[in-house]
Amino acid sequence: MNNLALTLWFINVVVDCAGQLAFKAAAQQSARYSGLKSWHHMLGRPWIWLGFLCYTVEFLVWLAFLSLVPLSVGMMLGSINVVVIMLAGRWCFKEKITPWRLLGMLLIALGVMIVGMR
Repeated sequence: MNNLALTLWFINVVVDCAGQLAFKAAAQQSARYSGLKSWHHMLGRPWIWLGFLCYTVEFLVWLAFLSLVPLSVGMMLGSINVVVIMLAGRWCFKEKITPWRLLGMLLIALGVMIVGMR
């Protein structure tokens, strides 16, 4: 994988994680409301718009990344996002990482390492 592909992959991971964290923050801030009022409140929060922006950037970066690597490699490398988002959720929102989730994260990371070494 060349330096441009590696850079795009890293940007994709960071932007995807930031978008997921922003969506979670928007959802948490609106949790005290229900139904349409919850959605109305959420749409008024800057977090939701940051999440949309991150997803737009991620989409463009992902397309650029996929233009440089085979789809099978890109999808496998993209799965590291799951690990990064779970760790960020633990750090930012104090979410639990159970032993089964930890095992899953380790298996994903191992798979990404194997694909990345080819």
